[in-house]
Amino acid sequence: MISIFTIPKPFQGHNNIIQKNAIKSWIKLRPTCEIILFGDDDGVAETAQKLGVKHVSSIEKNEFGTPLLSSVFSFAQKLAKNNILMYANSDVIFFQDLIKAVERIDKSSFLVCGRRRDLDVEEEIDFEDNEWSGKLHKRVKKEGKLHGLSGIDYFIFPRNLVKMPPFAVGRPGWDSWLIYDMRSRKIPVINATEVITVIHQNHNFSHSKFGEKKRVGGPEWQRNIEIAGGLTNMLTLRDADWVLGENGLRRPDFPARVFSMLSLCYPWKVLLAVKRKIQNRLF
Repeated sequence: MISIFTIPKPFQGHNNIIQKNAIKSWIKLRPTCEIILFGDDDGVAETAQKLGVKHVSSIEKNEFGTPLLSSVFSFAQKLAKNNILMYANSDVIFFQDLIKAVERIDKSSFLVCGRRRDLDVEEEIDFEDNEWSGKLHKRVKKEGKLHGLSGIDYFIFPRNLVKMPPFAVGRPGWDSWLIYDMRSRKIPVINATEVITVIHQNHNFSHSKFGEKKRVGGPEWQRNIEIAGGLTNMLTLRDADWVLGENGLRRPDFPARVFSMLSLCYPWKVLLAVKRKIQNRLF
């Protein structure tokens, strides 16, 4: 039904634990999803083989050795066996509600995304335990924290819809640009926070020499902003023009409906860009 693709970090230390947790949760989805791991970092090929998922090692990178999303999205849309694809960060856990949500969408073109729930996970999850899903739901309800509207860890879309520029993966900017691009092309952007539970397993950013407290900065971040065309070409889930709920698709409620209508209005975009500049300086 869905082809899920991702670009893992090296399978080392804490990242080894949380990335295996994430991928194993995807394997549990039914109907069975195709899973493709991209990249040649330490442990990627070995993990793909051990878990029985596909692996593509040859992808384009920038001069810092960071994979380029243009290469990965292009490969994925050519290689996937399913017509619905999902890009997901390699540290997020999904549940069966993902499949049920996609089944509710009755549009031919769309981009589905949603907010995540941040949770500290330090141990490997026992997916052979039939109660793993219920236990994890209880834990995230008690300990998890709903992330802000700009923290987006997955995108679901039909094949050949996304034309991704050469953004560096894992650096800010590209996800916000993708929402802007879809809205500019009049493609429905659907906020599925109400019906898709996404657990983001908290981690640091020490895997990059440009790692900061809450993100990867440095020249790759600045280049992503330039590729996007500046901060005015960035939107968040606040700008989604559809909401997916238990009863299907609907337009956003007030005042979110107003924000989505203003999304492509130039004066509003400039105001938001100024707000982002201030936030970045305070980060």
